[in-house]
Amino acid sequence: MSYVALYRKWRPRIFEDVVGQGHITQTLKNQIKNHNIAHAYLFCGTRGTGKTSTAKIFARAVNCLNPKDFDPCNECEICNGIQHESIMDVIEIDAASNNGVDDIRELRENVKYPPTRGKYKVYIVDEVHMLSTGAFNALLKTLEEPPSYVIFILATTEPHKIPATILSRCQRFDFKRVKESDIVKRMTYICSEMNIEVEEGVFRLIARNSDGAMRDALSILDQCISFGLGKITYDDVINILGTVSEDIMFRLIDYIGEQNAKDAMELIQDLVSSGKDIHQFIKDLIEHYRNLMMTKVSKDLEGVINLSKENINRLVEQGKKLDTNSIIRAIRELSQTAVDAKYATQPRILLEVAVIKLTQPMLDNSIEALIERVETLEKIIQSGEIKVEKIAKTEIKKEENIENKQEEDAPIKVENLKTVNFDTLKKGWDKILKVIKKRKISIYAVLMEGQLIKVENNALVVAFRKGFGFHKEASGKSPYKEFIEGVIAEILGQKVQLKCVMEDELDDLPKGEEGSSEQDQEIEKIIEMFGEDLVEIVE
Repeated sequence: MSYVALYRKWRPRIFEDVVGQGHITQTLKNQIKNHNIAHAYLFCGTRGTGKTSTAKIFARAVNCLNPKDFDPCNECEICNGIQHESIMDVIEIDAASNNGVDDIRELRENVKYPPTRGKYKVYIVDEVHMLSTGAFNALLKTLEEPPSYVIFILATTEPHKIPATILSRCQRFDFKRVKESDIVKRMTYICSEMNIEVEEGVFRLIARNSDGAMRDALSILDQCISFGLGKITYDDVINILGTVSEDIMFRLIDYIGEQNAKDAMELIQDLVSSGKDIHQFIKDLIEHYRNLMMTKVSKDLEGVINLSKENINRLVEQGKKLDTNSIIRAIRELSQTAVDAKYATQPRILLEVAVIKLTQPMLDNSIEALIERVETLEKIIQSGEIKVEKIAKTEIKKEENIENKQEEDAPIKVENLKTVNFDTLKKGWDKILKVIKKRKISIYAVLMEGQLIKVENNALVVAFRKGFGFHKEASGKSPYKEFIEGVIAEILGQKVQLKCVMEDELDDLPKGEEGSSEQDQEIEKIIEMFGEDLVEIVE
């Protein structure tokens, strides 16, 4: 005898075998019990949720000679005849390949003839949404007033494509995605009946990758049984599905949280080298971040996260290291990457770009990334560990040592840089901010909120709006102030002093003296102190 696929071998034979659709099977049984069977049904739902199986069970149940609790007995001549297709009272039609007007006209002609053996003549039309407009119109009258012995069961995965005139003539039943717990329970029963040994966690992994479809789960299980030869291990399922282990997921999220792009890229390289599916990996990564988000908002984690207690505890510990905003940003970024990767020739590159953006928020201009950068800056300031100050002091000491080594008889050089032109400074401001952002993101984060006002007495006035007092204080004090002045001098070739104020303080600023700038006054003082012979003015 030829091999029969697992989902066909274990196809439900009675209503109780249909997994996860009790709200539908109970209703159908009650209709048989109360003799109020409708003439047309519409079964809707995603693939593999039991639409066709339920339709076949219902077709046998209404015709069975010896029903048991309104289930088909599957032993009488009519049940056996329907199962082996030797009785033509149950007709299955694939609307995907028989979707023309002529096909429906033929159906209408056959409807006139009563059933040969059973009580009802049942038409099961699969993928009914594939019928053409003309075919729907041809079916309409027959569907509305069929003979008393005819039952139509229309099955579809896309009910929105069916005309309203057809929908209104049918009793609609919506098949839900099967819960992972129900899928696990069914697979456990099947494997116990087949005497197959299965490692812990295998069923949960298969159920998670079946996307609520019982048929998909059994197809994966069938493949795993062939691979394992009597025993199914967790690693076997991972290799078959192209997924990665939970340990690798935890490692990658740790690298992202630590902003360690180098190790994250090496990990992705290892995954690609081992032949893992990039699309599946992105999907698993999103699922992992979803579970992390659940640790932030739910106490009953075993009810919302389908993992072992050990891994749930690991999730909780990892979730403590991440804030909710960064988790949400990761889910959005990876979800968009998953969409783009479907049509990309090199999805790996899209994944790498997404991971780099997650490890370096300064490369991402989204609201979540900006919030994350500000929160990081606040943590640095609160900790008091601002490394810029140490660097600035070191540079000052170096400059002092160099100055001390000047020969005593050498003339004193005084830089007489021209007053900075405000228009020139405004044109170069974007470039200045980019350099600051590249070197010190924390300084950029506070300075970017400032608005250029004017240059007066070689001092650049930057104003901050109400509510940004912290940014004003940080930008206008050492070591941030010296760093900003240094970048301006480097870009424009002219020294300028930075003066940070609040917008409501602009009217109180003192006016500069006419005739000479503050720098000119300082030069005059130096000449007066050392004499013209010892002072060299450098333009």
